[in-house]
Amino acid sequence: MTVFVVIVAVVAVLALLALVHRWLWIRLVRDTTRAGGAARRTGTVLAFALPLLALAALTAGRAGAPFWLERLVAWPGYMWLAVLLYLTLAMLVAEPVRRLWLRRLTGTTPAAPGPAPQAPEGLGSSEPAVRVGAAADAGRTAPDGAAAGPAPQTPEGLGGSAPAEPGGSGSAGGGEPAGSGAEPRLREGAGRGTAPQGPAAPAKEPGGVTRRVFVSRVVGGAAVAAAMGTVGAGTYGVLRGPRVKRVRVPLARLPRAAHGFRIAVVSDVHLGPILGRAHTQRIVDTVNRTQPDLIAVVGDLVDGDVHDLGPAAEPLRLLRSRLGSYFVTGNHEYFSGAQQWVDHVRELGLTPLENARRELPHFDLAGVNDVQGESEGHGPDFRAALGDRDRSRTAVLLAHQPVVIHDAVRHGVDLQLSGHTHGGQLWPGNYLAELANPTVAGLERYGDTQLYVSRGAGAWGPPVRVGAPSDITVVELASYQA
Repeated sequence: MTVFVVIVAVVAVLALLALVHRWLWIRLVRDTTRAGGAARRTGTVLAFALPLLALAALTAGRAGAPFWLERLVAWPGYMWLAVLLYLTLAMLVAEPVRRLWLRRLTGTTPAAPGPAPQAPEGLGSSEPAVRVGAAADAGRTAPDGAAAGPAPQTPEGLGGSAPAEPGGSGSAGGGEPAGSGAEPRLREGAGRGTAPQGPAAPAKEPGGVTRRVFVSRVVGGAAVAAAMGTVGAGTYGVLRGPRVKRVRVPLARLPRAAHGFRIAVVSDVHLGPILGRAHTQRIVDTVNRTQPDLIAVVGDLVDGDVHDLGPAAEPLRLLRSRLGSYFVTGNHEYFSGAQQWVDHVRELGLTPLENARRELPHFDLAGVNDVQGESEGHGPDFRAALGDRDRSRTAVLLAHQPVVIHDAVRHGVDLQLSGHTHGGQLWPGNYLAELANPTVAGLERYGDTQLYVSRGAGAWGPPVRVGAPSDITVVELASYQA
């Protein structure tokens, strides 16, 4: 049953993505380009290629693809996922604007010209026609030299001349057929008051495109610019490196001698096909500048195996603190081979805490495995980490996921340090993160236990953060006795 539910969910997600791509193609390609043109063909190719690249980026690592192939598809594939999110949101906002604009243009566009309406003699639009006819006839003279009088009016509604009444001015002199004097008048009037029949030509803007295409280009261009600007700013925030955040946490049982103790919390670095050695070096330099007493790496360090990412993790050897650096696993370590990374970080000078505890001066530091480890029989074991400790001492727990906070409360932990959520990473992802985590970011209290959740120092998938900037947090412990 579980496999069936997963398959249904995957199919539903793929169907939704297909519909979204189809809609974006209609609005951004079909509605803005000429059929058969190079722009239309290019947009159509991208509409198929980009989602395939995104799917390849998501699956290449777990499918065992070579690392060079992962790197090849990662940048375009993951970046398209970020652009797709904000392009879809921008187009959802732009769609009512587009419809309203087109409706207003349609409402103010003149109707297609047709035959001029007839009006009673001497009124409205018929009056200029009579004057033109009179002017045309005024230049004629009768055979006897007398000026010709006004031409007789044709019966209303007829398109040609009517036979002249006997004795009418049109037969003066008998040299012209009856009604010939009205002929010029009718032709002149038709030139001013009527238009040829047929469908109206589409209204066009000065550039030569129809108004519908013009509106689609303006609205679509604005949506694309907004999405690209948002993703560009979010990418810069990640590649620039995390900022330092400082939080002061008072602890009731902390002795006065430990007042001001500083722990640098690093989470969710996510070394992989995009973020590599340069990113690690930025993090190490930032941490060392804070001069912490202790460094805590709380999971999701990597997305890949040691063979591919060992060089990217090498700068971790340079981490410096008074009481050393400690590490606990995150869920992505178990996607990447947790034991090989536990062994490797030990070689890099970090101390793994696998359901274990260290008695430091003035407080206990404990760490538990991530809950993802339960799939391999190596999940969190709070009894092993905290069961036999001296409850009079302050306990600080390193645990990747905030969801274990209730176990921490039951075991008398004073402070739990976690990551995992990325603060949502891409707005509005924070609202989804709130559904699965007790705390998405920051410091909160649960009974006698306080929980601090870092937004993380890297990014998973797209190297983009929007509304959730990356951070390295320096947690300063404070004693009530100070």
